Amino acid sequence: MAKQIMRNMNTRAKKYRLSHILKYCLSVACVLFVTVLHAQPLPLIKISANKRFFQTANGQPFFWLGDTGWLLFHKTTREEAVHYLDIRQQQGYNVVQVMVMHSLPAKNVYGHFAVKNNDLSQPIVTPGNNPQDNAAYDYWDHVDFIIKEAEKRGIYMVLVPIWGSDVKDGKVSVKQAEAYARFLAGRYKNQSNIIWLNGGDIRGTEGMPVWQAIGKTIKQVDKTHLLSFHPRGRYSSSEWFHKEPWLDFNMFQSGHKTYAQDTNKTDKNFYGEDNWRYVKNDYALLPVKPTLDGEPSYENIPYGLHDSLMPRWNPAELRRYAYWNVFAGGAGFTYGENAIMQFHKKGDADANYGVTDAWTNTIYAKGATQMQYLKKLMLSKSYFNRVPAQEIVADNDLKRYDYILATKGTTYAMLYTYTGRNFKVNTAKLGFKVGNSYWYNPQNGEKTNTKGVASTSLLLFDPPGEPANGNDWVLVIEK
Repeated sequence: MAKQIMRNMNTRAKKYRLSHILKYCLSVACVLFVTVLHAQPLPLIKISANKRFFQTANGQPFFWLGDTGWLLFHKTTREEAVHYLDIRQQQGYNVVQVMVMHSLPAKNVYGHFAVKNNDLSQPIVTPGNNPQDNAAYDYWDHVDFIIKEAEKRGIYMVLVPIWGSDVKDGKVSVKQAEAYARFLAGRYKNQSNIIWLNGGDIRGTEGMPVWQAIGKTIKQVDKTHLLSFHPRGRYSSSEWFHKEPWLDFNMFQSGHKTYAQDTNKTDKNFYGEDNWRYVKNDYALLPVKPTLDGEPSYENIPYGLHDSLMPRWNPAELRRYAYWNVFAGGAGFTYGENAIMQFHKKGDADANYGVTDAWTNTIYAKGATQMQYLKKLMLSKSYFNRVPAQEIVADNDLKRYDYILATKGTTYAMLYTYTGRNFKVNTAKLGFKVGNSYWYNPQNGEKTNTKGVASTSLLLFDPPGEPANGNDWVLVIEK
């Protein structure tokens, strides 16, 4: 009886404490989040049967919603890394792109170096992994910790072995690269939430033997995880590696310049801000491989990166990159934010690109919170039969921001307008009879019913609001 009384008292006490915590949070406008932790390893990510998309090993659609957390391993403590992963999970992200090493010498926030003598072939590995014992908790134990914490939260870690600048500068030999890639692949080949990303903001021709060595070696040791290549801005991995057996999917970096700043007109991929053109180019290649924008302009970073007096990329512009890329046939999208990608803290001596705010604040940036609505929209319809569908947009001859991107499945079609201008849909090319249609708001996921004005086989649609950059909408048409 005494034990039962104690249990009842404890239960009432817990309820009392919880009710007071809730009252306190409400009184100070707190927001309570629930972090879902996965007890089991995550399913491996595979390429879909039609080679256009990603799926889990059990056949479920996997829409890649990534974040560029490049310096996560270097600049965050264990507690900070968990906080970052918690928030990104709550915002719907399932992928984080991260540098295993940014530059040599590579050192983390605890002062641990990754390798001896700046030699990739000599990783510093100590016995044990006790975080309370600094001598036993090394650079690689910290990487292990963050990867496993991401796994608990359903997040896949996209690992860039070494950033491109050190390879370009000749600091990495082919022999060192092979040994290092063998070490990495061996260490993580049995970890469920791994995707490999060769390169690192670099042309494939700059250090080609090293990139080939890393790609081939990882695939020799780790035959289960996917592998791609992260190129320089305004390039796709397909430029150099599309037919390489080790390249499972393409990634392009649409980059950080505006139309006006992109002056390299001799480049055959002179697409300006039209990131959908990279998708279109990769989509036509053989063998068929998925592709996606792995680095668009970062939110809150200056146009062109280097002039802090330039305007900053805003949430609407990030939404445009996201929807253009996916509707053109992309298998996902990677978001980026200035302070987050460098995990900037106030007072950091290594601040770059005119960063002004701390990452703990910008993790809640508007663009970061709005990407989840793209993922939810794409997963709300049949997934693997989706194709680009520019043929359904009539008179789509306007350029740049006024261009309409369209995609469709067997029972639906979606059209994205960045400016909210009127446009026409050719219903004869939908492949189904029009039933319901509605506007989907990319800023909040809300729906507004609509109806097109008929003219023969064309339907004219007038988006809500007045035409202006950033008045973006998705028209959803259902069978």
